[in-house]
Amino acid sequence: MTQGFSFEQKRRLAFGEPPGNMRIVYNMEKKTVVVLFGGQSSEHEVSCVSVRTVIAKIDRSRYDLLLIGITKEGRWLYVENEESIASGSWRESSVSAILSPDATMGGVLLLDGGQVTLRKADVVFPVLHGLYGEDGTIQGILELAGIPYVGCGVLSSAVSMDKLTTKRLVDPLGITQAQYVPVLRQELSDVEAVIARIEEGLSYPVFVKPSNAGSSRGVSKARNREELARALAVAAAEDGRILVEETIVGRELECAVLQDADGVRASGIGEILAAAEFYDYDAKYNNADSRTVLSPGLPAGKTEEIRRAAEAIFRAVDGRGLSRVDFFLENGTNRVVFNEINTLPGFTSISMYPMLWEERGIPGEELVEKLIQSAFAR
Repeated sequence: MTQGFSFEQKRRLAFGEPPGNMRIVYNMEKKTVVVLFGGQSSEHEVSCVSVRTVIAKIDRSRYDLLLIGITKEGRWLYVENEESIASGSWRESSVSAILSPDATMGGVLLLDGGQVTLRKADVVFPVLHGLYGEDGTIQGILELAGIPYVGCGVLSSAVSMDKLTTKRLVDPLGITQAQYVPVLRQELSDVEAVIARIEEGLSYPVFVKPSNAGSSRGVSKARNREELARALAVAAAEDGRILVEETIVGRELECAVLQDADGVRASGIGEILAAAEFYDYDAKYNNADSRTVLSPGLPAGKTEEIRRAAEAIFRAVDGRGLSRVDFFLENGTNRVVFNEINTLPGFTSISMYPMLWEERGIPGEELVEKLIQSAFAR
């Protein structure tokens, strides 16, 4: 814990009542990029990998970096040593960080043994996946603070994170989606009634997903009543809103969307070849047999259909900066079926978003710069 500060002193600092001896640091030669990573979601570890890729691509001749790690418990810590991210030792930092919502401060307060330092921020790059990072919560704080930030805003982050809400926004676009049944956690007190309602609307097998979760956390496939009951319990442990969908059997395809000075544009298409039955968290990050293919051979017209749909969905949720939009190409029918949109996709070495733009001639360094510039432009 940070020494020298009571809870009340921290609260006052966070809301713009700093002591008179506060030190203010602002780099006049370079713009300061605050990079947030970690977080309280189930995708904490993925974020800690993504951030290493992002910071490696930031031009140090143009930008000064301020790294803030958020532990699973929700502690915000100043990270001085980049190498500590790989080892995990950043979590032992004794310097607390407070991103104040006070718009007149415009930066991060660092609390170290009774010393207060205000580090001014020009832009924030939130490399956070899932709840409390990709869902509009961090974005809301940044809006209050008046600090530009990379990626989608409060509204688009919140509605895209929630799978049920996304489906309802995409419905009017005429883009095919899997049929679904919504379930609330409190309804599971009578799980037999819930199962009966699902069986009335859908046929087995079905997929059960938390409405708010990423990297396929809490997602299960159920082939019968017993498996459905277990899957509902797993999903309910992740979120209070649950989505039960019909199973779409087909190729798993992804498309990256970028908004920069040239407007909104979609990349080419990437295909996921999952080692498991479906592309769950373990298949993504723990199974070396899972593969991604860039520019896979698709039936005539399907690449452009997916690209148009990805752009339309991005605009429908009021997307900003970047998103990855996922689809199925259904076996037998070749229907393009929308699956989900991710407003802060992964930036790991196996992540599709940066690879798709690299394949289109935008290397990682240029992509990160475009995202930072899009934050300033907004």
